[in-house]
Amino acid sequence: MSSILLKRAKTGSDVINSIHRQSVINITRSLITGPPSSTPPTHHHTTPTAAPLPSPVPLPFFSPDVSAQQGINNGEAKPLYVPGSQADRLARVSRMSSPLRRGSHESWWSGEMGWFNAVAKTIPTYRVLDEEGHLVKGTAIPEITKEEALAMYRTMTLIPIVDNILYQSQRQGRISFYMQCAGEEAAIVGSSAAMLEGDEMFGQYRESAALLHRGFTLDAMMSQCFGNVEDVGTKGRMMPVHYSAPELGFHTITSPLATQMPQAAGAAYALKLDEDRQGDCVICYFGDGAASEGDFHAALGMNSVLGGPCIWFCRNNGFAISTPIIDQYAGDGIASRGPAYGLDTIRVDGNDALAVLSAVREARKRAVEGKKGVLVEAMTYRVGHHSTSDDSSMYRRVEEVKEWTVVDNPIHRFRAFLASKSWWNETSEKDLITSHKSKVMKAFSRAEKLPKPKLGEMFNDVWGIGKGDEVPAVIMEQRAELGRLLKKYGDVWEPWRKERKRFVEEGMDVMDCDGRGS
Repeated sequence: MSSILLKRAKTGSDVINSIHRQSVINITRSLITGPPSSTPPTHHHTTPTAAPLPSPVPLPFFSPDVSAQQGINNGEAKPLYVPGSQADRLARVSRMSSPLRRGSHESWWSGEMGWFNAVAKTIPTYRVLDEEGHLVKGTAIPEITKEEALAMYRTMTLIPIVDNILYQSQRQGRISFYMQCAGEEAAIVGSSAAMLEGDEMFGQYRESAALLHRGFTLDAMMSQCFGNVEDVGTKGRMMPVHYSAPELGFHTITSPLATQMPQAAGAAYALKLDEDRQGDCVICYFGDGAASEGDFHAALGMNSVLGGPCIWFCRNNGFAISTPIIDQYAGDGIASRGPAYGLDTIRVDGNDALAVLSAVREARKRAVEGKKGVLVEAMTYRVGHHSTSDDSSMYRRVEEVKEWTVVDNPIHRFRAFLASKSWWNETSEKDLITSHKSKVMKAFSRAEKLPKPKLGEMFNDVWGIGKGDEVPAVIMEQRAELGRLLKKYGDVWEPWRKERKRFVEEGMDVMDCDGRGS
């Protein structure tokens, strides 16, 4: 850069002088990572019940040493020989101007080391309602109709009843597994309500409320958990809560952590390329634990480079199963990682349904208009156990859970808002809960009585078989082997004789199979 800050050359003097002036201007640009030190803080204390947020402190302001350049301007320095032709010099200047090197959006050369470990000292947490459901001072209620608000509340109050019934049924041995979304109702329902009909949704495994709000029926949910003949999404072959609803844009949930994230990045890229899907968006749910997986970085890296409208929605509920966040990362949550990938990022109060709704609406707008990824970190708390395989009392105090249930309950907070608008009352509450319980128990009882699919269903959809193609021999051999075992033991061994009766055709569809196994 110093080679262009010379006295005027005899040839092309006007061009070189113009470049000189632009270079001096570029040198004085401020850091992209924070506001200038003279900028007053814009984050204010909100309500007396909320813990005040500290004001962001910008990074140290580093300014380059321009004494040498000033000396050149005063005529004290001798001109240096610049090799190459005029065209070579102009090309070199173009390569070395902003950014100085590929990979940095805005920077300058400096003789001093400027270390930093964050883009700002603090990241604010956006909220609309405080813990008691009162409007936070200085904020605005997002645009929401009475019907939209009541629809959100119905889903938020429905899912705890579903969770309770299915959790207890697992304890009784009636289903094999279950996971609750207790304490995270506002984050899940608020984000789902902000999405549109044509959008694609990738869940982790605690997003059943988002699926219900999107139109998934209680009968379909119960059928999947029991794996019965009406489980059209997973055909009785997946663990409970691993829902699939392609007709609603909800992609199948899988057990391995964070595998949905690279898939979501690919889906977003596909939307970007599809002229018929312009305006649609992807939302990908994941937890703070999933953000410690390699797939998290692979997905955000892919999305930030290739583009595609995608909302990365992190439910930071404090625990990755039994690992608290203090043992997961040393940085400032998950939101601090967004700028590293060039993503617009926001941190929101995940127990505030209105704040989540507003933040995800804006995130969706930015993602669709910019055809890019946006990161939303919802700060919430997992009230329930991680799953029916977990006992959270082994790693956290029961009193802590009770405190969150009482002090910062997302359902109570949203109900207080509805009551303040005269949209809800005690009579409405009692009628709604009674209706929810009746519908849930009716769907539960019905699903439990339905038989399971044909045993041969487990061999379908393993290979992608085109029309007219033969089923691979290895599949036919396995099917025939199961048929042989059922013929030999299906009537004489009590556990198998009892279990066969639960399936359509009682396994006769595989016992009729012919192959090497038989």
